[in-house]
Amino acid sequence: MEIKPQAMAIPRSTDHLEKGKYGPIFPKTPACYGFTIVANVKPGRADTLRGYGQSLAEALKGAPDLLAPLKLHYLRWVLFDDDTRFMYQGIFDTDFDKYTEDAVVLFTKSGINTAFENLEGFPMDWKTNAAAFVKFIRDHQCTSFLEYGEYPYFTSDEIKKALKLKASFTEMLEQMQ
Repeated sequence: MEIKPQAMAIPRSTDHLEKGKYGPIFPKTPACYGFTIVANVKPGRADTLRGYGQSLAEALKGAPDLLAPLKLHYLRWVLFDDDTRFMYQGIFDTDFDKYTEDAVVLFTKSGINTAFENLEGFPMDWKTNAAAFVKFIRDHQCTSFLEYGEYPYFTSDEIKKALKLKASFTEMLEQMQ
C-alpha cells in the first residue's frame, strides 16, 4: 500500500457544512481535525501561561496518557506580539464537538484548569458551561484554508500501532542475528 501525501483546500464559507451541536462541523482533512485560536492574553498573565505549559509538560511526565482522551496528534502554543497574544494550534482525530466535550470532561475530572483562563473573554464557568467554552473557541478561531498531510487521514492510534509493530519487528530481527 503506497501512501501519498495529500492536501485539501478549505472554503471560506461554512454555510454548506453539516451543523453539529456547536456549529459547523469542519471536514476531516489529510491532517485530521483541528483548530487554531488567537486571543489576547490578560495583562500580566504571559508568565502564568508559560508556567502552565511547564506544569502540563511535568504532568505528562508522570502521566503520559493524561491527554489521551483528546486523541491528539500535536499541540502548539505560541505567545507573540510582546507576549500580549496567544495562539493555540491543535490537531486531533475527533470532530470539534467531541474534542471540546472531551476536553471539558478531562480537565474537570483531572482538576487541571485550562491555560485559556489566562485569555481575555474566556468564560470562567467553562467547566459547567460547555456552550460558553465553545463560543469562545469559535469566536477566536482562525480557520485554515489549506491543510496537508504527509501520511493523510491516519489516526494517532493507527500511527502508534504502526510504530509499536515496527519496534517489535526490529526487536525480532535483532534477536535473529
